Amino acid sequence: MTWNKEATAIVIFAFTYVLISGRRLKVLPLYRPAAALLGAVLMVASGVMTPEEAYRAVDYNTIVLLLGMMLIAAYLHMAGFFAWAADWILRHARTPQRLLLLVMLTSAVLSALLVNDTVCLLLTPLVVAVIVRGRLPLLPYLMALATSANTGSVATLVGNPQCMIIGQMSRMSFGRYALSLTPVAAVCLAINYAVLAWGFRKTLAAASIHLDENTEAAPALDRKLVATVGVAFALVLAGFLSGFNLPWTALSGAALIMVVARRDTHVVLKHVDWHLLVFFAALFVVVEGLNGTGLPDQLRPCFGATVAAQAWNLTWFSVLGSNIFSNVPFVLVVGKWMAGFSRPDLMWKVLALTTTFAGNLTILGSVANIIVVESARGHCEVGFWDYAKLGIPITILTTLAGVTLLLVLG
Repeated sequence: MTWNKEATAIVIFAFTYVLISGRRLKVLPLYRPAAALLGAVLMVASGVMTPEEAYRAVDYNTIVLLLGMMLIAAYLHMAGFFAWAADWILRHARTPQRLLLLVMLTSAVLSALLVNDTVCLLLTPLVVAVIVRGRLPLLPYLMALATSANTGSVATLVGNPQCMIIGQMSRMSFGRYALSLTPVAAVCLAINYAVLAWGFRKTLAAASIHLDENTEAAPALDRKLVATVGVAFALVLAGFLSGFNLPWTALSGAALIMVVARRDTHVVLKHVDWHLLVFFAALFVVVEGLNGTGLPDQLRPCFGATVAAQAWNLTWFSVLGSNIFSNVPFVLVVGKWMAGFSRPDLMWKVLALTTTFAGNLTILGSVANIIVVESARGHCEVGFWDYAKLGIPITILTTLAGVTLLLVLG
């Protein structure tokens, strides 16, 4: 890539990042999907990438996985599951603070067992239904869902895409990794909750869960359809844990439900968030345009000689790099350097923790954040700084605590 193309790619990436980082600009009133699509088109129109390179840049595994899980969630929606669950949770949570804790625990535990992006995709409609039904402020609970999904996902090698890649590149066993990272994730989840509870203390103190006799009853639950989806999802989960291909396992589960449930598939497909799929597809193109400049390979710093120096230098470099280049491509680049460290086994864990926790820094830090924010867009518009003012301290405190624990525990 020539110097002119490199400069063009960097400018387009920065321009796109600004557009999708905040609310719509008056001079260019675009939502995030349209802004990302504009960036992708500019990458091709300017000659930075060819159409064929743009097609290859799209991570179709992510797109297929999202589509499969969206279809499963759509059937749960049609069965009345989310409204029924919202009613049940509201009647048992009792206080806004307890509801915040329940949301975080559920999100974190499920994210440790499944891909955090999938968990957010399934839980966001439920959380929105719960909060709207209880007439509570949405922002604290949306942040709780997203940040705890990221925090909990570091506990196992199946929690998020970058951890899966690290597991394959390091050849670390599932049990050995989980033994080190699960207690770290638990401590950091407590820190995560403390920051959110403190940051939203006035909002939560002023709120109360409104349920009275005049509250509209939840619609009847289609138990047969819920059972069908439950069996299919159990098979999908078993496939995930057995190491089957995640995207096609999810899509197979959705196809199985389509065949057995015998519902109008036109209605089901209307519940898929096509805007979100377009957003991700376009964003992959924009990020790959930047990666093509070779800039990520030129940023390798000197990490130091001692184990502690290497760990902390890798920490700040990973947090910064993950937010600039996205954590998955960042891991693919930095993973090639692990053999040069004094303790490669420890540095793999540091890399997993820091690239995962870096996702809590801003809305764009992880796919999970974007899923939550975009899925709840019709009820709550979350701005860049609305999220970052608590996302930044969560990232700093959990990262410092997590790396310290890894250094102490080895």
